[in-house]
Amino acid sequence: MAGPQGKDLYDPIAFGKDLLAGGVAAAISKTVVAPIERVKLLLQVQASSKQIRVDQQYKGMVDCFMRIPKEQGFFSFWRGNLANVIRYFPTQALNFAFKDKYKQIFMSKVDKEKQGLLPNPKQTPFILSFFIAQVVTTFSGILSYPFDTVRRRMMMQSGETERQYKGTVDCFMKIYEQEGFNAFFRGAFSNILRGTGGALVLVLYDKIKDIFNLDVSESSGSD
Repeated sequence: MAGPQGKDLYDPIAFGKDLLAGGVAAAISKTVVAPIERVKLLLQVQASSKQIRVDQQYKGMVDCFMRIPKEQGFFSFWRGNLANVIRYFPTQALNFAFKDKYKQIFMSKVDKEKQGLLPNPKQTPFILSFFIAQVVTTFSGILSYPFDTVRRRMMMQSGETERQYKGTVDCFMKIYEQEGFNAFFRGAFSNILRGTGGALVLVLYDKIKDIFNLDVSESSGSD
């Protein structure tokens, strides 16, 4: 079944490309900002962390940025980044891949005789677009939440004491053996609520393009 511009509505190759592009973009962006995330997390949890003594707590962001490479090594800024990348790769990959797919299914012509379930995207109710985007972000968020649990555990480890987890795989194994499978999903509901922001981004992105007439496919097709 072909869609607009001759695309197959259920083309696995196109879906795979969207999946890969979204995942790679997420992996690169998360790796770049990993030092900032680690500093933020340490500052947030140091008051309640048993691994950071009171006299060793960080005085602020600058102090934290200066001391981490001296005390733990430069690459400790990326501690837990593998789990973070593994978590965000499927999250963002699924977000963008399914976003493109639902737009094909619901908002575009399937062929000359038939249209999608929502044939006029510019008249699609905002609440309906938001609902579909929320389903996408919720689904991808649940799938990737175990990786987020591992990421937090890894990033909270301080170099001042003996590390509980030797690496990402070791962290996965110990959580499962010591706390059970359900431990991977503690706090998942609040994370789903937080994902509402991600759903809004997906919907507002299209709405803003419509407002400013930034539809690249239409402009290129009219040339």
